[in-house]
This record gives sequence, C-alpha cells and structure tokens, in this order.
Amino acid sequence: MTDLRPTVVVTGGAGFIGSHACKALAAAGFVPVSYDNLSTGHAEAVKWGPLERGDVQDAARLTQVLRNCQAVAVMHFAASAYVGESVSDPQKYYRNNVGGMTALLDAMAAAELKVLVFSSSCATYGEPEAAQIDEDTPQRPINPYGRTKLICEDMIRDFHRAHRLDYAILRYFNAAGADPAGELIEHHVPETHLIPSVLMAALGLRDEIQIFGDQFPTPDGTCIRDFIHVSDLADGHVLALNRLLGGGGPLTLNLGTGQGSSVLEVIEACELCVGHPISKRVVSGRAGDPPLLVADASRARTTLGFVPGRSDLPTIVRDAYAALRKLPARCGTAA
Repeated sequence: MTDLRPTVVVTGGAGFIGSHACKALAAAGFVPVSYDNLSTGHAEAVKWGPLERGDVQDAARLTQVLRNCQAVAVMHFAASAYVGESVSDPQKYYRNNVGGMTALLDAMAAAELKVLVFSSSCATYGEPEAAQIDEDTPQRPINPYGRTKLICEDMIRDFHRAHRLDYAILRYFNAAGADPAGELIEHHVPETHLIPSVLMAALGLRDEIQIFGDQFPTPDGTCIRDFIHVSDLADGHVLALNRLLGGGGPLTLNLGTGQGSSVLEVIEACELCVGHPISKRVVSGRAGDPPLLVADASRARTTLGFVPGRSDLPTIVRDAYAALRKLPARCGTAA
C-alpha cells in the first residue's frame, strides 16, 4: 500500500536535535527522511523514516534524494556546532556550514523545492546588551560558528528574493534534555554540552565538570543561558513547517523560554536530581563565550502558538539523566 503521507528531508536527521525533529514530524503525519553522513550522528537514532547516507556538501546526491522522495520541504540541521572548535578551526565551519548551505540551496533549486526550515542560533546575536534578546536585536556574532549561521540566514533571504523560497529561520537557544519516552539520547563525542557533561560526572563517566570562567558580569560570575527542552524545540520546528505549508510566508523566530540559568544553577539542579555533590573545578573561560544569552520568545508564541511544555530546568535535567543512565561506560570517556 502506498504511503500517502508527505515527505520531509531532514539533513542531520541522525543527530541530537534532528532525530527529535524526525520523531515530532512522524507524530504530525509526515515521513521524515534523514539525510546524514553519520560523521557525528548515529544510525540507531533514525527510527521514524528511512536513512539516506550522504554529505550535505554533495549537491548532486542531495538533489537525487529530494527528487526521489518527492519531498515537500527540507529541515536543515546538518552543521558543525561547537563554539570553541569554531574559534580554533574556522575553516571547518565555513566549509561545512556555509558550503553545506550552498549545496543544499543548489539542490533545492534543481529539485524545484520551495520550503525550508533552518536551524539557526542565538550565537548570531553575539554579546547583546539587552537582558532578553528579541528577533530585532542587532546580530553581531563574536565567533566563527555564529558568523557562519548569520551568513546562512542571509543566503536564505537572497534565495527567497531570487527564487521565492519560503523559509523559517529558527534561532534557538541551548537545546537540552532528551526524549521523555526514552527512545532518543544526547550523545556527542566529545560531549561539550553543559547538562550532559555535568550528569556524566555524576554518573562517574568523567572525573569532574569544568566551569569555564567565574568572572563574568552575572550574579554568580558564571555564564547564563536559556535552556530549551529538545522535544519542545522539535515541536517548534513542526509548527513552523505547518505554517509555511499553509501559506503563512517567511518567518524568523527565536525559540527559547525567556528564562536564564547560570552554570552554577545548572550544576545545583543536577546535584538535586542525582542526590549527591558533583565534582567541579573552575578553569579559564573559553574564547567566544558571551556572558548572557536569554531569549525573548514572545514572537514565536504569538505567531506559532509555541509554548514550551517541558523546558523548566528540573524537567530538562530529569529527562537527560534518565537517558544518560542508559549509556555504556565506554561512551563517557570524552572529556
């Protein structure tokens, strides 16, 4: 029997956020086709649709996949995404992020596909002066990762003007947590994200948690971030896609909670979850780390009806902890 559900190609669909988006797409009545080279993603995370192996810089392969599956849209997650690494290895970020976007837009034009949901980042804002960042905040990225995301945003708008590409640019804040049903997990090698790193230290999968600087102009001296549950984030992508497919027109939105938590507050929440202290040590701050990044997400709420339901810090930590406890010990060696 022919599957009549519309198909969405998800670049980076085997990755942390991409795989959660695939689950949300399937629940919303789409067939997600994960396009991934598995350099950082995991084949076992592709559970709700087929996996197409390929590199995001391979425009010919992308075009073939888009045509063969008769996709109605693309969700683009495939990118390099470590701020610190982008400072030390900027060529990798311009090659993967900007080069990948160039290839994808070429493939979409060749396949005559006009709908794109793009995974952008709050890193495009740099070090804003406002306590909360709305979409009109000037974009002045301070690291190559943020700069590549901003370049990609500009490329998308240029293609919109030239080729009538409908797009949703979603600038989201710190994705965290894990699938509440336990079907997906955050697993990066190396693991540099704060919450899983703290919990891995709690589980004995690493010796300690390093706090990168305690001299920031914040109440406790550590960086403050807006953490959003990855399942809420995935739901936001589906809401944006449905609005585009319904003729809603181009979107540029923040996806966050409007609430910030410091590094020390996150560690405390993790300690409360696991029931014991976690070894920690302050080290030098990282290049390219702004002290405060908190979203004003009111436009997403008004435009999409986006209301995060699992993004309070205790729930994020609890879901992440339940997932990480399933990791084999060998997965915790990255520091």
